Amino acid sequence: MICRVRATYFLRADGGCGSWGTPEVVPPPVPDRAPDRTVELPTSKRQALIYQLNGDYNPLHVDPDSAARSGFPRPILHGLSSFGAACFGFVQSVCGGDPDKLGEFVTRFSRPVFPGETLRLELFDEGEVWRFRARVIERDEVVLDRGLARLR
Repeated sequence: MICRVRATYFLRADGGCGSWGTPEVVPPPVPDRAPDRTVELPTSKRQALIYQLNGDYNPLHVDPDSAARSGFPRPILHGLSSFGAACFGFVQSVCGGDPDKLGEFVTRFSRPVFPGETLRLELFDEGEVWRFRARVIERDEVVLDRGLARLR
C-alpha cells in the first residue's frame, strides 16, 4: 500500500444526511504553550487558479459570485492546497526535506484560507508525534487545527 486517504466532507447548511457510520475521534487541541518551531508559508493570489490544474474546477475557488453565494467575501483557496502547503512546510522543517520520513499527517480544517494569505505553521514536538496548527497571519485566525504528524 502506498497510502491510505480518509476524508470527511463538510457541507455548509446541508445537514440531515443520516448516519454515515461512527465518526472519527476528534484529536485533542495542540499544547497550551509556545510552539517549538514555526514556518511561514506564503500563498500566491493566483494559487487557486494554478491548483485547478489538479482537476478541481469548483467555481467557489475562482468565481467571486459563486463564493458570495456560498457566504464568502471572495473565492477561497482549495482545502487540499492549504493542507499541501502545511505538509510541505512540515517536511521541510522537521524531516529535512525527505518526505519518506513522514508516516502520517492529519488535521482539521477550521477556517478558509484566501489566496495570497500567509500561513504560519506552528509545530509542537511531543516525542513520538508532532502536533500542529496553521494560522493565517493577516487575520490571525487558525485555519488548520488539531494537527498530528507521525514520523516513520
